[in-house]
Parts: sequence; C-alpha cells; structure tokens
Amino acid sequence: MTGKEASTMSNIKVEPLDCGATLIVEAIESVRSAAIVWKNPVGAAHDPAEALGTGTMLEELLLRGAGELDSRAQADAFDLLGVSRGCSVGTLSTAVSASMVADRMGAVLPLLADVVLRPRFDASSIEPTRALAKADLDSLADEPTDRASLGARALHWPGALARSGYGTHEGLDAVTQSSVREHWHSHAVPDGAIISVAGHVDADAIAAQFNELLKNWSGSRRSIDTTGTPVRGYGHITDDSEQVQVVVVHDAPLETDADAWAYRMATQALAGGMASRLFTEVREKRGLCYTVSSSYKTDSIRGWRTSYVGTTPARAQESLDVLADELQRLTTAAGAVTQVEFDRARAGLRSRVVFSGESTAARASALASDMDKLGRPRSLDELTEQIDLLTLDRVNEALARLKSGIATVQTLGPEPLTVPAWLKS
Repeated sequence: MTGKEASTMSNIKVEPLDCGATLIVEAIESVRSAAIVWKNPVGAAHDPAEALGTGTMLEELLLRGAGELDSRAQADAFDLLGVSRGCSVGTLSTAVSASMVADRMGAVLPLLADVVLRPRFDASSIEPTRALAKADLDSLADEPTDRASLGARALHWPGALARSGYGTHEGLDAVTQSSVREHWHSHAVPDGAIISVAGHVDADAIAAQFNELLKNWSGSRRSIDTTGTPVRGYGHITDDSEQVQVVVVHDAPLETDADAWAYRMATQALAGGMASRLFTEVREKRGLCYTVSSSYKTDSIRGWRTSYVGTTPARAQESLDVLADELQRLTTAAGAVTQVEFDRARAGLRSRVVFSGESTAARASALASDMDKLGRPRSLDELTEQIDLLTLDRVNEALARLKSGIATVQTLGPEPLTVPAWLKS
C-alpha cells in the first residue's frame, strides 16, 4: 500500500485517511455487533519527566466530557446508544474503544471523534482524577506481584520504557489542566494513529464518515527517549511478608521476527495450562509454589518473556533455581519441546485464535495491534495458517538459536536470593 491507495485482503480493508491516520475495517457479516479501537501514539513513555502520571490521568479524563458534552451528558449520550466504552493507556499508546450494535456505528463515531479531538479536561475533573490516580498508586502497597513486576520493568528497559504507568506522587501533583491539555493535543495526532473497526459494517461508509469528522486533525508524532543502558541483572525489594515474588524477564523476538510464532508456541508448551512444563515441574512435582507462569509479549519496538513464581520464603530459592533450570533446559536438545507438548500447545493457540474471532472487540483490538507491530493486519485464516505451518523441528530450532541476553531477576520478600548462573549469561 503506497500513498493514498487502499488495500483489501479477504474481508479486511486498510485505508489511509485524508488526515494521515490509518483505518482498518474488517466486515463480519455473521454478527450484528461492531467494535472500534482507536490507538493514539501517546503513552506513559511520553509523560513529561516532571509530570509522571499524566497518562494515567488521561485515561480517566478522556471519558469525562468532550465537545459540547460535559461528563454527565457524555455518559448519557453513550448509554442511550447502548455503547460499552473504555480508555486504556499503555507504554507507547492510548486506546479509546467502544462496542455497540452495528447499526449504531454512524451515531457513535462523532462522539468518539470528540473524545480524541475535543476532550474537555474540565477544571472540575482534574482534582477527582488526580485523587483516583493517587489511590491507584497507593494501592500498590497491597499488590506485591505488581510491585515486583514494576521493579523488573525499571531494571530491564532503558529510558522512558522503564517508567511505571502509575506515575509518582510528585509527578501527579505537577499535572495541571493546561499541562494535560497541551500534552494530549501535541501527542494525540494522526501521524501514527490507528483506527480499527470490526463487525457488521460498511468499510466505505465508515471511511467517508471519518474523513469528514477528522478533516481538521493534523500533527506529527513525538519520539520517546530510549537512550541509556538498562541495569538488568538482579534487584530485590525487601518486604516483611509470608510470600516471595520472583519475576524473570528475558528479551524475546519481535513480532516481525520469523521465529515469533515458534517462540509463542514454545512459551505455550512451557506455561500454557495445568499440563504445561512449568506447572508440572515447579508446582505439581515439587510443591514449591502456589503459582507459576510465563508469557511472551511484543509491541512495536520490543519483544519479551516474563516468567513468574509466587512462593514462600522457605521455598523461594529452590523455586528460582528450578525455574531457571526449566528456562535453560527448554533451549537444549535434552529439554527440547516434545511432540506431546507441541500438539497440546498448537491446540491451545489455535483455540485462542478461533475464540478471538467470536468477539468483534477482540478482532478490532487484534487488527490495531497487528498494524502497529507489523504494518499490516492479519486475518483469522492467516493466523491459523501460521500456527498450522509450524513444526516441532522448527520450534526447537528456533529455541536453539535464541539469544535472549542477560535476564532481569526481580524478587520481593524478606531476604534476597542467589541468582542462578545461567540467568547471568
């Protein structure tokens, strides 16, 4: 796709809007619902250094009035149309979303356009929103798993990527009505914006309506600071509790990497359910922990695997040791993924893809995510084909050549632990 040329694949149409944003529409004739995800190129990593937490306040403020409608009138307008809506702020983007009966789409789009282009940021909403953001930040004291995960993030990533979306008390105090308004309008621009729609809709009609609604929207995206060298290695947070949290983060393939699906399959074999390797080896055979997991995630610039064990102080060191052993063993010939594990993992991944196709909200989210990570959307048929084309040999070959770099190990509990040698190499 070049210039203003639209492209169509299967029942998915990708079209550059006149303003510069990208529109993706998947027409699904078998449903009567529709969903939209509008990703804007501004996330927690874009927060001003002196006002960390701007993004988390935006998450609340964007749905507290827009255009001519104050907070109550906006809520009433959405509710009268039967719309389920939300806003979520990630590291790199902010997504405004809505689900509805498909024939309401034409009436809903102007309301959503106001949310993005003309949020009110009323003075009366600033302090209540700040109070909510501080309450969320303070609630981390009672969430040891989240605190350990945030500690791992701070160690593993460079620059603004290491930031917590919660912000800080000082940063939240620095947010003002004028600063949050200026931040949003300077960052939420069509350059880099992705609008995805899935459901019983007409792609051409939606494109025409968006071109009219967004005809005065302009601006170029801002970069983020990813300079600096991440700490990585080991970090410990002392917490006098009866639980120990262990988080291990490794670099992993980007979504564009040829090994991405092989790595996803291997992670499913490692931790995809009660028959998975980690659950069996760490929890069932040895009874070392109350929970264990591992997940593989990507965004437009990174790929990473996060493994987690929640255990007791007496069993914490052995839990970490066994976790490290299993992560290493997976990359060796002796511990390669077996045929049984492969078949079970492929069935799990395939089911997940099929189930996502049952929800227009899930499809809209997946289309936007694909466009962000790959530069193009993928159909359900392509996703299932990618899974079906994987072989056991290909998965194990991908694991054997994997270079994940130095791991980050973050623990939270009464005493520090000793990091196994393999995680340091």
